[in-house]
Amino acid sequence: VVVEKPFGRDLESAQQLSRTLHQYFAEEDIFRIDHFLGKEPVQNILYTRFANPDIEPLWNREHIRCIQITMSEDFGVQDRGKFYDEVGTLLDVVQNHMLQVLANLTMDPPTGEDHDAVRDRKAELMRAVRPLTPYNVVRGQYEGYRSVPGVAPNSKVETFIAVRLHIDSWRWAGVPIYIRAGKMLPVTCTEAVVEFKRPPRETFGELVPNNSAHVRMRVSPDIAIALGLRVKIPGERMAGRDVELDLHSQAVEDMPPYERLLGDACHGITELFSRQDLVEAQWRVVEPILGEVTPVYTYQPGTWGPEE
Repeated sequence: VVVEKPFGRDLESAQQLSRTLHQYFAEEDIFRIDHFLGKEPVQNILYTRFANPDIEPLWNREHIRCIQITMSEDFGVQDRGKFYDEVGTLLDVVQNHMLQVLANLTMDPPTGEDHDAVRDRKAELMRAVRPLTPYNVVRGQYEGYRSVPGVAPNSKVETFIAVRLHIDSWRWAGVPIYIRAGKMLPVTCTEAVVEFKRPPRETFGELVPNNSAHVRMRVSPDIAIALGLRVKIPGERMAGRDVELDLHSQAVEDMPPYERLLGDACHGITELFSRQDLVEAQWRVVEPILGEVTPVYTYQPGTWGPEE
């Protein structure tokens, strides 16, 4: 059986759904499908990390300053007003899509070759993510959202959310992870940026931005991997500028995610499907901020969310 997300609306309902499924199916016969996991660039994050020996040794708290994951859309809820007013941005994309991207960015290398090797590591990682608190959340709603058909006139559902996460592990202790997602923002783009720490002393005495050295992995609308470097400006002075080495391709070349995932399900390949322990771990991360536990701030369409 293939089950489409969302897998419940909170931890309790996710567990109830699991109990219902397990009355009739074994866990290995349940395929919890999230199309985001079938996207080629989402898989590419995992491959790039572990296939390149110049990246993985730096992928830890000793060298990384912060991680930022953004999923922005330059359009509103359009004709999905009734649906969106029941879920909001947190449940629509953060609890599932964005946490899955986070897992691909931060999990340890899988061991063994069975299909559960990757899911084991993802579940370990997600269990180490500290549950969110209202102090680490900002919710926003774009001006004009309440006039969309199907939306309640006094709705407090968020169309933008920004969260700060921490992973309680030796690899990631002390590294802040920021996720923001929303509608009616300046661009449509989904990407992760990993910022490296600057040296303890700038050799050439420059004032260098903190985000000067980074890896950018873009999921959509195009696929891109970029490396941020500083290069010398021509002339006598030892001064530089920031550049990106950029490799990108068009997503139209890739197999559609549902085609890939349903094909895997037909062959019993479970790697790209959510497992119950991973689903529950994701719900535990967001459970403390479900509902109206934080204010909703208004923001203007075309901006990067509320000032807060």
